[in-house]
Amino acid sequence: MIGEHVIVGYTNDPGGRDALALGSAIARVTGGELTVATIYPPGSPGLAVEAQANLAHAADELGDIQAEYMAFESRGAGRGLSVLASRIRADLIVVGSPEGGQHGRISIGSTSDHLLHLSSEAVMLAPSGYRPPPWPSRLTLAYVHRPQVDEAVERVAQAALRLGVPLRLVTLDLRTEDPGRLRDDLALAVRLAWESTGIEAEAEIGEGYDVAAALQDVEWPDGELLVCAASEDAQPHRVFLGEVAMKVLRSSTCPVAVLPRGYT
Repeated sequence: MIGEHVIVGYTNDPGGRDALALGSAIARVTGGELTVATIYPPGSPGLAVEAQANLAHAADELGDIQAEYMAFESRGAGRGLSVLASRIRADLIVVGSPEGGQHGRISIGSTSDHLLHLSSEAVMLAPSGYRPPPWPSRLTLAYVHRPQVDEAVERVAQAALRLGVPLRLVTLDLRTEDPGRLRDDLALAVRLAWESTGIEAEAEIGEGYDVAAALQDVEWPDGELLVCAASEDAQPHRVFLGEVAMKVLRSSTCPVAVLPRGYT
């Protein structure tokens, strides 16, 4: 299950604090390790000192919550987080949305863009201004009938079972495919979740002429966590989001976790 070791990409700004709040909440509910990391460019002693100061701010924010704090040198924040996550065996990288985006929505900056196309670990993004509740209310998987998404059904069902929260499978009907086939595919996915874990998943279809409208067609209560699988174009064990999944991420009002292809 993702969250056995969470690494937060921290910057001393609203997005960094959103990521810190979300990452620490995930580590709390999974019982996993928590690492807070600030990335700084090579050959910049002043920025290295600033990185340490940022980590001190993060420690103040977390208070008594146990975490490890690391300043890491890299030419890019996204690349640095991915390399560091591999070195310390973190399985989830959490980042926030950069300033200037819509409140309550996920914005993609250079760090998250790199991670969403090359990370070998799962990536979770926090909407701007997000504050997590004490416990997640439900896990929702964005379902499309693809082999890598069927694999994700089993993994997310296992996570929901372990956390003791409901599982929901949501398919978006963008009025371009046969609705009957979408319902049949969703029913098979519900059966897969049941056969693999014994959990009875909810199933919903969001209808709309675009992704944002289809997402708004279903409810997203507080504490929801949305999971997307990597595109079939992703390299094995890498994250890569397709066009529709990227639109889902940008339209979501809750945190979104993206699993690498072949995630186990």
